[in-house]
Amino acid sequence: MTVQQDPRPVRAPAAAGQAVPEPRGPLSRAVAAALESGPPPAAGTLPVADAASADPYGEDLQLALHTCYELHYQGWAGVDPDWEWDPGLLHLRGAMEAVFLAALRRDVPGGTDVEGTLEEPLAEAADARGVSRHLRDDGAWWQVREHAALRAVYHLKEADPHAWVIPRLRGRAKTALVAVENDEFGGGRPEMIHQGLYADLLDDLGLDPTYGAYVDAAPAVMLATVNMMSLFGLRRSLRAALVGHFAAAEITTAPSARRIVAALDRLGAGPRARLFYTEHIEADAVHEQVLRHDVIGGLLADEPGLAGGVVLGVQATGLLEDRLGAYLLGHWDAGRPALRRPLPDAPGPAAGGGTGGGR
Repeated sequence: MTVQQDPRPVRAPAAAGQAVPEPRGPLSRAVAAALESGPPPAAGTLPVADAASADPYGEDLQLALHTCYELHYQGWAGVDPDWEWDPGLLHLRGAMEAVFLAALRRDVPGGTDVEGTLEEPLAEAADARGVSRHLRDDGAWWQVREHAALRAVYHLKEADPHAWVIPRLRGRAKTALVAVENDEFGGGRPEMIHQGLYADLLDDLGLDPTYGAYVDAAPAVMLATVNMMSLFGLRRSLRAALVGHFAAAEITTAPSARRIVAALDRLGAGPRARLFYTEHIEADAVHEQVLRHDVIGGLLADEPGLAGGVVLGVQATGLLEDRLGAYLLGHWDAGRPALRRPLPDAPGPAAGGGTGGGR
């Protein structure tokens, strides 16, 4: 199927202005109340002790972490920017991070075999079921839209968490990672920044391209994948895990993107929806090699003791992506929406293939 490129420039994600998310439990309620109380410090005491007993993958802790981390990105509408470095809030965030990080370390095999661990995503069975295969072969229009809305929580800030590792690398590793980031940010062409391509994809699918629009609709299993990146990126001690995560993501992106392009073609989606994924098919195949050989290779040549951190990043990425995939397929197999809030209805593409429901 030949699709003509849309000549219009790709839009940038909308500017910040997102409201503080609606709480899902005591931790996220305390964080929201603090941020909405005015300038720091908070009038009350933040529930640091409650973090230890929280579900590390649960709605409350993951939303509370996301709300804290967003202060380092675009921030929240009406929230004093000084909250970013408030000691009390950082104390609570640190307690929540400890719970989340302990769970990640507990739930992956661990080890120091970097090469063997990097081969695992490539060894995926040809007949293995996954989200991109489902969308390619059987996915309905409403499922494509749900998938796009969920992924917007990350893709409208794509590559931003990885930028934090740049000053923590040196030499070959730094040069190579900056080259990859340059591609992610458009290679000097603002209209090709991947965040902007994703905003255009959302618009083409009849979805809201505003930054943060789907945070309240995103379940914890999606928030956790983004929180992991922020956790690894903000801690120098986890710099190797961030590099491992980045490599794992690039290894799996190109084949997944190819399948999603096939799904969009089958359902008759427009050229702006396709462009985000077609851009990733070739680019990420190259990025994978750069990250494996130059970023990871350079990092471990300088600091061989960080091999375990790289393995943690690769394995934790696989763990959380597998959890997200199982969640999506479980809901879709049952005919249920995966979002916490339903999408508004939107007509299917004119070329056919999908039904118009926005379930």
